[in-house]
Amino acid sequence: MPLQETAQKENLDIAIYAARVLQAEANDGVALAALFPTLGGPIGVNRSGGNSAIPRARNAFTAGLTAQYQQGFFGTQYLDLRASREDLRAERYAAAVVGISTAAQVADEYFSVLAFRERIAIANANIAAAKRILAITQAKVNSGVSSNLDLAEQQALLAQQESTLPGLIESEKERRYALAIVLGRAPEGYDIKAQNLDGITPPMVQPGMPSELLLRNPSIAQAEANLYSAHANVDAVRTLYFPSLSLTSSAGYGPVSQLSNLFNPAGFAFSIGASILQSIFDGGRIHAENDLAQARQQELVATYRKTVFTAFSDVESALGTVKSTTDQLALVEIQVKADAEAFRISELQYREGTIDIVSLLNNQQLLFNAQQSLVQTKLARLEASLALYNALGGGWEQKASDETYKNQLDWWPL
Repeated sequence: MPLQETAQKENLDIAIYAARVLQAEANDGVALAALFPTLGGPIGVNRSGGNSAIPRARNAFTAGLTAQYQQGFFGTQYLDLRASREDLRAERYAAAVVGISTAAQVADEYFSVLAFRERIAIANANIAAAKRILAITQAKVNSGVSSNLDLAEQQALLAQQESTLPGLIESEKERRYALAIVLGRAPEGYDIKAQNLDGITPPMVQPGMPSELLLRNPSIAQAEANLYSAHANVDAVRTLYFPSLSLTSSAGYGPVSQLSNLFNPAGFAFSIGASILQSIFDGGRIHAENDLAQARQQELVATYRKTVFTAFSDVESALGTVKSTTDQLALVEIQVKADAEAFRISELQYREGTIDIVSLLNNQQLLFNAQQSLVQTKLARLEASLALYNALGGGWEQKASDETYKNQLDWWPL
């Protein structure tokens, strides 16, 4: 199974946010139920009597149906439902954000593992070259052509290059473990087959018009849904200043002494009632709740604005990083080719005795550093593409139900 598919099914962060969506769906169901009356069907039996034969112990059976319906005159329950619907949409968008960031994280950890493996291979190749030159130097020292100083300098360079290996190996292992965690797997023993970044090319991302970003980034949609929910909560709290209507009714049979006579028409009784509840004094609770809801809405207005501005900034920054790393990569590739050729020529010249070991060591070190820089630049180029992928919403598209969703606000914070 491809890594991305595994992550979408097994990643624990995705599982957490999927559970939050289920919780929001349940809360939406609770809010929807508040729009309907509640019905109950009580059935009871009672046995009463005394210690003597009189009064005699007897049974009493009752059965009935009760209904209750309470609504605010200005739609309190409806506004609560609107708020819960927006909360549900926000949780869905939050889950989409996590899904996109998880996909980017899988790619990032995978690229990092390959980059460290490539750097380890480069280090081993340079160590092999250093050992080869050390053998040549040893032979020259034995024949009296070179001094022990040349030998010591080459030994120092060899040790310096070998000292980079443990850190690279440990870093590769840590990145591999991190990849396993993102995939929802146990780190121990997890491995991948690829060994380097060869053949991995970043996609050509077309950002499109700036306004399209508002429809392609789930974090913006999430902030928008949170804002709508806060506005609905403000409206709902305001309705608490006004009275609410309560309707109650009940109908039933009994009490009768015989269960067989329970549903006798003669024992049927019913009642219907209506009441209006208006809060007169609550110690300022409703007013404080209204202030709280308005302050929450002001916070989310600022959050929404910041989210939109940050999204545009992230796209611009990612585009700039993609361009700069692309240009840098082309130059580093030229540098590596030149340093490789310089090292090849200097090694031949050192064998022939036309240059000293200092020039050879310098060229070898320059090549080693350039090769390591090339891998890091390739990784940075890929990471820049991932950042642009994230900033553009990762190709995310709203569902048809969300695209046609009509909010009931007559204002806009931008």
